[in-house]
Amino acid sequence: MSHQPADQRVTPDDLLDSVAAILAGEPDLIANAANVAALLFEALPRINWAGFYFLRDDQLVLGPFQGRVACTRIPLGKGVCGTAATRRETIVVADVHAFPGHIACDAASASEIVVPLLAGDRLIGVLDIDSPIPDRFTPQDRQLVEAVAALLVRALPA
Repeated sequence: MSHQPADQRVTPDDLLDSVAAILAGEPDLIANAANVAALLFEALPRINWAGFYFLRDDQLVLGPFQGRVACTRIPLGKGVCGTAATRRETIVVADVHAFPGHIACDAASASEIVVPLLAGDRLIGVLDIDSPIPDRFTPQDRQLVEAVAALLVRALPA
């Protein structure tokens, strides 16, 4: 599902510029995550969910997102989000149904990318994007989503 007309493609540079602009001068994590989720959902073609989970008491708790209703809590080490958080590394999954322990919040999702949000050594949460298209996420998408996550973390107060 694409949320933008096909003739209005957003370039990676345009998306990063937009993210930087909405984060400029705003230190609130929830406000920033809400706007970043909205930007990603509108800018990235063929996705059906974009949002955040934040670390709370050794589990990931749903934060701002765009898309269908989602799982509210995910244990660390479980599913793609919990695994990315535990490993503290980006995970790109071409077929979520083949991922061991996948948590199916939306049965329509076929592929997924999850980027941990790290402030130094501190895990803040994860940025999660799902697609109904198998093998949707390219190495360029990974670089772009990691850059977006880094901008969000840099906007946090010191």
